[in-house]
Amino acid sequence: MLQVVKNLDIIILGASGNLAQTKIFPALFALFSQGLLPDNVKFLGFARSKISQTEFKEQIMRNLTCRYTPDHSCGDFIEKFLDNCQYCSGKYDSKDGFIDLDSLLRKNSARLFYLALPPEIFPTVTKNIGLAGLSKSTSWTRVVIEKPFGRDRASSDNLNSELLKEFTEDQIYRIDHYLGKEMVQNIMVLRFANQIFKPLWNSKYIRCVEIDWQENIGVEGRGGYFDNYGIIRDVVQNHLLQLLTLIAMDEPESLDADVIRNQKLKVLHDIETIKLEDVILGQYNTYIDDPQVPDDSTTETFANIKLKIDNNEWRDVPFVIRAGKALDSKNSEIRILFRRPESNIFCNMEECPPANELIIRIQPDEGIHFNIVSKVPGLKMQFQEKDLDLSYKSAFVDTVIPEAYESLLLDVINGEKALFIRNDELEAAWDIFTPALKEIEKNKIKPKIYTFGSKGPDRICKKE
Repeated sequence: MLQVVKNLDIIILGASGNLAQTKIFPALFALFSQGLLPDNVKFLGFARSKISQTEFKEQIMRNLTCRYTPDHSCGDFIEKFLDNCQYCSGKYDSKDGFIDLDSLLRKNSARLFYLALPPEIFPTVTKNIGLAGLSKSTSWTRVVIEKPFGRDRASSDNLNSELLKEFTEDQIYRIDHYLGKEMVQNIMVLRFANQIFKPLWNSKYIRCVEIDWQENIGVEGRGGYFDNYGIIRDVVQNHLLQLLTLIAMDEPESLDADVIRNQKLKVLHDIETIKLEDVILGQYNTYIDDPQVPDDSTTETFANIKLKIDNNEWRDVPFVIRAGKALDSKNSEIRILFRRPESNIFCNMEECPPANELIIRIQPDEGIHFNIVSKVPGLKMQFQEKDLDLSYKSAFVDTVIPEAYESLLLDVINGEKALFIRNDELEAAWDIFTPALKEIEKNKIKPKIYTFGSKGPDRICKKE
């Protein structure tokens, strides 16, 4: 249910940047055009760029689409949305610009601050928000921050400490846009609303879990940012580890945000600290050609990591996270590889039937695919795998699938935190990866070179 507020001011810091222009403003417009925001909503952009109000609105308009109207016509939605947009220019490290911003805010408004900024300047920005009195409201105040949340456990703790000087944990929304994707939100429904999977979801029946994330492009001009983090910090420690918790967690007693996050935290605490022998690092062959990347860079653009969960449900089941850039395709999916039965009447024949496999495809072409074994029509007993296919495009033809940022921003406004990372989750996640990351950097471990557009290393979990 939408929380009723008289006035809502949404402040996007870093408003002229790519994230704000291509993701945040379009998501806010999608919510606005569906009537999902309060009538008295105001959108305020803040950035260093010295541009006019007209230029600011023209920038926003370039990325707005009307996906939710039957004929995709915008009518006067764009004009009304832009009428509610206002821009303020200022420096992030100076209180003066934030005082100017304060003059544009309504004193009795609920306030949502979105920090579409590099994490290293979060402390400076939140300090100036406080000095200018922007976080003081007669209604609620919330702040959204983007990953990466630090580079290791220590820097993450320091960042959180700085944020807590101005905001409480209840006010902080650590956004992970992967958790807003429709197929990711469907994982809990798939697991806990379908009785067929519940008794099979453990090490007795599942042999291996693979979480794959691959892109067919390189760093594409983001070499300076990427080289400071690498693929593990960029997507593995956050996006893909969150997918793992949704796959491995116990069924929560309710849909309450903290109940769900408590179950995810239990999984994180059960994951063993990563050892280097369980890590394969790679770097595509033209990575250092990027002018922002040092010639001697050992930053990984590919990682294959085997994680072990030390609990009764998942002991001896490898969870393999595989993430890489410059591979042969763009894809993100979870593969559940089931075990072959210990005894099977069909194994007395020339061949045993293969093991089943469940694929949850997150992007592109969202869907759920279940490979089952069937007899090939004919006089002989021959087996063939067939795919039970739930493609979202074909199953929900008349449904517009919302973008991740639309779902997540609406949750922030409604005060729903189930899809946001709690601080103790973040601490536990960094504890899993920090020792290995420090050892990799200390010893300057060189990644294996692979060819741009190749498949990368073989999978660890071979299909039976």
